[in-house]
Amino acid sequence: MPAPARSDLPQRLGSAAVMLAVAAVAFALGGWVLEGLVLAVGLGTFVEFAMLVRRFAQAWPVRALWLLLGAGYIGLACRTAVPPDMNALQLLEVVGSVIAVDVGAYFAGRGLGGPKIAPKISPSKTWAGLGGAVLAATAFYLALATIDFYQNRAIFHEYVERYHRSYAHFGVQFHWLDALLFGPLTALVAQAGDFFESWLKRRAGVKDSGRLIPGHGGVFDRTDGLIAVLFVIGILRFGVAMVRG
Repeated sequence: MPAPARSDLPQRLGSAAVMLAVAAVAFALGGWVLEGLVLAVGLGTFVEFAMLVRRFAQAWPVRALWLLLGAGYIGLACRTAVPPDMNALQLLEVVGSVIAVDVGAYFAGRGLGGPKIAPKISPSKTWAGLGGAVLAATAFYLALATIDFYQNRAIFHEYVERYHRSYAHFGVQFHWLDALLFGPLTALVAQAGDFFESWLKRRAGVKDSGRLIPGHGGVFDRTDGLIAVLFVIGILRFGVAMVRG
């Protein structure tokens, strides 16, 4: 009689605890420590990206083009994650929103199941999971907006009293409406990054991008959504800077 399959949940939880501890120390210390972590994660992601490309791009010109595109994609994301583009608190908010996307997608997808989005690319991704990702990310941003409002309500009240305007006039400061926009956008971009990495793995014929993180696969498996979100933020900021001249 074959032995029952062992669950990898303890291993996954242990690895997650180590990753959270390392990230917490880096965010707490900030400065070059946090920037060093961003650089290390970025390099690890690019190495795994290059290994995937090496498996499916045989011609050197094609491989070189893929590597160039990957360097731009991952490099811009990492550049966006450090000052002056982003401070530690802003990066923490972005990371938190992507974690919310992953958690919402996981529990909604596992709990509700239903039709797959693109089974040939990522068999586990469902429309229910995407809906859960949108709700979780929106809830995360709404929570941040609420915290921001209550932490700064004295300032907002002073503006209301001084300029005889309603709170609605300063509503953009509370970010509640922004949350209803950024939540779905973050979920869609993060999931697109996940699909992109899954597509690369499909082409390379592998299940995980690497084996560095026990129970989780590779670095790219953990950063796919975050890289996509940071990349889009970087593109938008570059566009705004160009418009402003």
